[in-house]
Amino acid sequence: MKKIPLALILATALATHAFGQSSDTDNTANNARDRDGETLTPIDQSNEPADLKITAEARKMVVADDDLSMTAKNVKIITVAGVVTLRGPVESEAEKTAIAKYAKKAGATSVTNQLEINKP
Repeated sequence: MKKIPLALILATALATHAFGQSSDTDNTANNARDRDGETLTPIDQSNEPADLKITAEARKMVVADDDLSMTAKNVKIITVAGVVTLRGPVESEAEKTAIAKYAKKAGATSVTNQLEINKP
């Protein structure tokens, strides 16, 4: 009979426990809002070099900011014709403001800030 290393057993147990937990997050309303075609989603990102550069530069600044939460670092940054649309959750008004400043600093002609602050 083969011996199974204890570490493998523990890792399997932890993974099973983690996958078994359910999330209370309900984003049904957000999904319905995005289906109406009125709200930009990442698929709307322009492939124009200038727009791609703005998005990439803004993303680099967001990711490099150690004061931002992981939630804030994962917001959607969508650029079309120089206009940046920011979407997703952040933890505070300060994060919302900082991300908008980064978009402007990256070269956006204007910023549509649709970031939503998570409620505690």
